[in-house]
Amino acid sequence: MDVLGIDEAGRGSVLGPLVIAGVSIPENKCSILERMGVKDSKRLTRSRRHILARKLEKMFDFKTVVISAKEIDDLRADGVNLNEIERWGMEKIISEMNPEKVIVDAVDIKADRFQEVISKSTGANVIAEHKADDKYIEVSAASIIAKQTRDELIAQINKDYRKMGGIGSGYPSDPTTKKFLANFTYDEMPDFVRKSWATVKNMK
Repeated sequence: MDVLGIDEAGRGSVLGPLVIAGVSIPENKCSILERMGVKDSKRLTRSRRHILARKLEKMFDFKTVVISAKEIDDLRADGVNLNEIERWGMEKIISEMNPEKVIVDAVDIKADRFQEVISKSTGANVIAEHKADDKYIEVSAASIIAKQTRDELIAQINKDYRKMGGIGSGYPSDPTTKKFLANFTYDEMPDFVRKSWATVKNMK
């Protein structure tokens, strides 16, 4: 049986996109992933994550959904919360890959509720758990691809703004990100800034 693992990167960022990735892993290949050193992307160095992402993308079927900062802001303005945005991205991957079984990292505080909604929407056999990226190697693989994809997008933005000192990681706690945001008024913010985030709204 093939198992589709799904995870995201960039959920809490104030800059850049939210990236959701799904990777389909045959159950008999899990031991190979363990030998490769696949684990939750947060437990890997940047260079190791890069190497593993490239290997995983060559070895298995995968999909990514990139939701831009502007799309996030527009959806939130229409009353769609971040959990719903992320669920929509997961459901899109499931519908495109048509898996036999799905494991997702639950973003709803009630994992069972999150699981039920996705199962009903897609008709798939879904397991949703908190910290699934640390418990299931299929979700760990997805976390690596999601994080690497987002890192590459952020790296390009950093390159574009290097004369200003770059944008940093894009997370609100990053001093470089804070310094970058301080260069603009609210209305001047570039389109890769999530203007609906409290960090930015407070700058009005």
